[in-house]
Amino acid sequence: MTRRSERFFLRLLATSIVFLISVSSLRAQQANHYDVAAYVWPAYQPDARFKDIGVFKDGKGEWESIYKAKPKFPGDKQPEVPLWGYVNEADPKVMEKKIDAAVSHGVNVFIYDWYWYDGKPFLENGINKGFLGAKNRNKMKFYLMWANHDHSAYLDNTTDDKSKIYWHGGIDRPTFNTMIAHIIKDYFKQPNYYKINGEPVISIYELATFVKGLGGITKAKEALDYFTQKTKEAGFPGLHVQGILWGELPSNLSGVPGDTTVTQNNTVAALNLKSLTNYQWVHYVPLTRYDKWGEKGIARWDKFSKEFTVPYFPQVSISWDNNPRFPVALQGRVTNANPEDFKRFLIKAKEYLDDHPNQPKLITINAWNEWAEGSYLEPDKEHGYGYLNAVKEVFGSLLYFQINNL
Repeated sequence: MTRRSERFFLRLLATSIVFLISVSSLRAQQANHYDVAAYVWPAYQPDARFKDIGVFKDGKGEWESIYKAKPKFPGDKQPEVPLWGYVNEADPKVMEKKIDAAVSHGVNVFIYDWYWYDGKPFLENGINKGFLGAKNRNKMKFYLMWANHDHSAYLDNTTDDKSKIYWHGGIDRPTFNTMIAHIIKDYFKQPNYYKINGEPVISIYELATFVKGLGGITKAKEALDYFTQKTKEAGFPGLHVQGILWGELPSNLSGVPGDTTVTQNNTVAALNLKSLTNYQWVHYVPLTRYDKWGEKGIARWDKFSKEFTVPYFPQVSISWDNNPRFPVALQGRVTNANPEDFKRFLIKAKEYLDDHPNQPKLITINAWNEWAEGSYLEPDKEHGYGYLNAVKEVFGSLLYFQINNL
């Protein structure tokens, strides 16, 4: 063997060793894999139904609330300024950039807030045209959170009076059957739909509204059983219904026919829910300074774990400030939010899952883009990529998902 051949062989051997070590590392990462899921509020796009309710006349969706927000006191950070601009999230090119940014910083699941009012969906172009139209869509998993609350003037950034209701969130059984047929056909069957044990996952935001709309616990259970049956008929082993844990997960629906529940866990068991998580700390923690707010939020995790007979997945919020939706009145808000404390809470979420080894390692984050509520991972003028970098520092890059069957 010549010296040149010997050097080539040694380089090839070294490269092979590095590759094998890398493969081993990737397999180890996959074996110890955490799913980091961020909620997506799909209103940063034009939608024809905005015209029906007379909001966002600039044609940019709720970006209008963001760039029109005014500071309400000296030092107020409003308006928030996105580094990526006021982009249209129904544009697949826009979402390709966002998917790459998410996955490269450790976020591998989007939970889309999903709506159904007056017999048809609302804000679906964000997911249908933007996310599912992106060429790199299969880098990212997704699932739906059926946001079945009443839709009110909360979206109208021109008034502080939020009492007007545009659409009601409760639905009857025929409407439910139509809705789930659409979900199974157009979402569950997508190759990148998120599953647990092979079962498509769907969250329900307001379980009280769901139960009341169907006419009680018994009828709600029958509807979910039907949903499970139809999901199995579509070729899946079952359905994973996830409840959003807050006051709208009922413990007692007195006056509703068929209600016999007296605790939230009885409701969970009666409806055969398979897991719980939260949407926002604001639902159960009083507003205060961010470090204190988060500490109170994560202190509830162990309590949730003990109170319920299904897995609880920890949720971490970035902040809360919904003042862009109120033109005059100053709203309560979280102060001193920062990526460093956020990172600390992510570490706590990871530790929680490590302490619960018999459940999937899913963490939910509020949110990817709740700009009008001050809770977003997307980079802005104030913190840059600080929040995304915090996720990456705790969970690492998830680009290895692109490597299959190593």
